[in-house]
Amino acid sequence: MFADSIVVLDFETTGLSPDQGDRAIEIGAVKLENGVITDRFQALMNPGRRINSFIENYTGINNRMLAGAPSCAKVMADFSDFIGNSNLLAHNASFDARFLEAELARLNRQVIGEFTCSLLVSRRIYQDAPNHKLGTLINYKNIAVDGDFHRALFDAEMTAELWLVMLSDIRARFGLDNIPFSLIKRLAKTPKAQVIKLLRNYADRL
Repeated sequence: MFADSIVVLDFETTGLSPDQGDRAIEIGAVKLENGVITDRFQALMNPGRRINSFIENYTGINNRMLAGAPSCAKVMADFSDFIGNSNLLAHNASFDARFLEAELARLNRQVIGEFTCSLLVSRRIYQDAPNHKLGTLINYKNIAVDGDFHRALFDAEMTAELWLVMLSDIRARFGLDNIPFSLIKRLAKTPKAQVIKLLRNYADRL
């Protein structure tokens, strides 16, 4: 499995933690196959309660929009079918992984693929960036923006665009043709000072 064939996803939620009872209110995702977006998924979902004004202002999603949305169970069952056994990517993946696992657990389903995190990888390959927020990195790499952050599909699309640039930069710098997902998993956990050594050693073994 290569790192450019992956499902990139983003949740908007009622709060920060499913362990505190927070729920998903929107999911957006794009499917990458060999570095090309081949499918998209986007849906609002009704969490069964009102959201507060901070979340409304932050996301642009309001209670009226959610009142007419399908249930979390319906949307997440469809999304589980969409991702299948694909590997998964998100920017700050620990957040999105927790919500995905919690919502699927309510359906007695589970995540089949493995997660990796574009935030953790960006901290290792773009060590000179001002910070590693998604919007900052989009500007840092001069990626065109046509939409608003903090809506799930747009954030997923921007994460996918950034991801493909990141993979291209790794390929060019280290002379790699294909980057396996397993290498990216290792890279995300490698101390910053050891990143160049890891990638050079991998390239030398090919």
